[in-house]
Amino acid sequence: MATPDLLFNLRNLFYLGAYQSAINNSDVPGLDADAAAERDVIVFRSYIALGSYQLVISEIDSSAATSLQAVKLLALYLTGDKEGAISSLKEWLSDSAIGSNPVLRLIAGIIFMHEQDYDEALKHTHTGGTLDLHALNVQIFLKMHRSDYADKQLKIMQQTDEDHTLTQLANAWLDIAVGGSKIREAYLIFQDFAEKYPMTGMVLNGKAVCCMHMGSFEEAETLLLEALNKDAKDPETLANLIVCNLHLGKPSSRYFSQLKLSHPDHVLVKTTTSAEGNFERALQAVA
Repeated sequence: MATPDLLFNLRNLFYLGAYQSAINNSDVPGLDADAAAERDVIVFRSYIALGSYQLVISEIDSSAATSLQAVKLLALYLTGDKEGAISSLKEWLSDSAIGSNPVLRLIAGIIFMHEQDYDEALKHTHTGGTLDLHALNVQIFLKMHRSDYADKQLKIMQQTDEDHTLTQLANAWLDIAVGGSKIREAYLIFQDFAEKYPMTGMVLNGKAVCCMHMGSFEEAETLLLEALNKDAKDPETLANLIVCNLHLGKPSSRYFSQLKLSHPDHVLVKTTTSAEGNFERALQAVA
């Protein structure tokens, strides 16, 4: 008989964005050393997702396992110590004793994706080895507008475990990127998550994006307002509400102000600010 996967529920909570629930339900009895280390990685990554970077930095000491040290590097990077985090990351990746650690490679991929250095990210993630790494590869290739390569990564995931939550998520991401008739398939994936697991902002945003692609902006707005009730500062919810309201002919300036205040580096803020600056310069040129 197969050994029961004691971390199955905890992983799913994390993958679907139920970060506080993952933390609250992390006291799983009967874990061996490897499973306990994986549990700790999930818990600390959940704290990072909630913005509790300093807690992660203070609780992971220098004697912790490589996987946890990698998670700490991500927290340091997100606090603004980008140069130090990347320097340590490159040093560890070049160390033959720990450089192949899958969590270290995953964190490297996440950090270099944040840096928009996709070639460097893929240097550490392309060999895969875990569903987490393949799912990150899907995200990276979609950022590079290479849905063909993303599809190859998805096929590997499907061969490994077609029903896995990460495989289903990657499938939905690719469907949205491809568009057309695939949008309906992505919507059904998020709907299935909504029926099986606690409703999270991530799932609500996924459904809302599909609705917007299908022209159902009223339904999208309802979903996004529900997501906003769960987290009033979530950048993706705010960004999607801005887009949705523009299509509905409703004012979106309040949501943009919230996004600009809480996430000044968000791509929508940067793009809008740049466009406004260009417009002002054009006006002055013809004044």
